[in-house]
Amino acid sequence: MGGAGARCGRECRRGAGGGGLDGSAVSEQGDADGLDTIEVRGIVGFGRHGVLTHEGEFGQSFTVDVVIRADLAPAGASDDLAHTIDYGRVAALAHARIVGPPFALIERLADVIAADVAQLPGVVTATAIVHKPHAPMPVPTADVTVSRTRRAPQRVVLGLGANLGDPLASLQLALDDLSTAGVRIEAVSPVFQTEPVGGPEQDDYLNAVVVGRTTVGPHALLGLLHGIEAMAGRVRDVRWGPRTLDLDILDFAGRTLDEPDLVLPHPRAAQRAFVLVPWASVAPGDQLAGRSVLERARELPAAEHAAVRRTAHELHPPAPA
Repeated sequence: MGGAGARCGRECRRGAGGGGLDGSAVSEQGDADGLDTIEVRGIVGFGRHGVLTHEGEFGQSFTVDVVIRADLAPAGASDDLAHTIDYGRVAALAHARIVGPPFALIERLADVIAADVAQLPGVVTATAIVHKPHAPMPVPTADVTVSRTRRAPQRVVLGLGANLGDPLASLQLALDDLSTAGVRIEAVSPVFQTEPVGGPEQDDYLNAVVVGRTTVGPHALLGLLHGIEAMAGRVRDVRWGPRTLDLDILDFAGRTLDEPDLVLPHPRAAQRAFVLVPWASVAPGDQLAGRSVLERARELPAAEHAAVRRTAHELHPPAPA
């Protein structure tokens, strides 16, 4: 997010490709991103969902399967129920919708079940598959199924930096573009002026940290950031050199990831004042490698603190649509 390799250049994005604001050039392997799976299958209930009058009058049996994508590594390591998703709660949510107020379409039934489950803590995506084996059909059929997937918004922490052209304007435009691309901005740090670390001689940076939520995966988000950088004229020709705009994923829902194109959390975040000081100003309790961001910021050498100075500038999130 600033002027050195520590600014999360190649260390965080080794070999990563670019992408447009709509993510069209981004591989959607990011939807999986090392997640694990929970399946709760065969949830049976009697409901009255259907378009035809007799379906509402007499009702029929429905079966629902729920497939959840989540990071189960903490539960696998701790053997602690608090670190996983309550399967019983998942089944109860689906059953309540089956036996509850009727919908004309099982597409709607699948949608509300997926949305309910996606709200549970720890869920990244929830897919509900509704089976209607007794659907009125013109020819014999064994089953009719409809599936809907809902993605839970994931909390992300992003670093912004620039030192070429009009850095403040570049940071504001980046914030606007993030919102346009679907990142819901929740908090923005003050703008800090920071001295570059390493690389060629260059001007100071303006840096900030943004907390938001997104429904895209980490790799897709990285592609969105690359697209915004490209629109700002970012050129990667000098390692650790000056930048019109530098955008980095510092944290993605507390996930850990170590892949050729993306490392999470940011591998140098815990060591750099130009990351920690803005981050601590907006979300001091966030955890980074087992310690709070504020604790890590306070432990930095005085010289590094002196190289990060708060400015009077502010970034303004776009008004909600």
